[in-house]
Amino acid sequence: MNKKEMEEQVIQNYQRDEGMMILIFAQWCVNNGLDPQELYCRAYPAQSENPLLKQMTELTVPIEESEEIPDATLLGVLSIFGNDDLAFVVSEEIERRPVKKP
Repeated sequence: MNKKEMEEQVIQNYQRDEGMMILIFAQWCVNNGLDPQELYCRAYPAQSENPLLKQMTELTVPIEESEEIPDATLLGVLSIFGNDDLAFVVSEEIERRPVKKP
């Protein structure tokens, strides 16, 4: 594998992983009754619509068909990709939830 092929492979892997991160975010939103696009716009108000977010949101499943996505998992994935602004907005939503009584 030459240098150019290796660079292309790294880019493809990053794009695939970024898509997975966005899918996890979008599914977490669905599972928590939130609009992924609205949260994204709050985090990044200067950006226009994110086509990858739209595409990944279309791949989400209803909450009844989804596995639970722990808050810490989502926050960790967002952190890996440097999405600190989005992680902040997600943290705000987590804080707004009513506290569940045991």
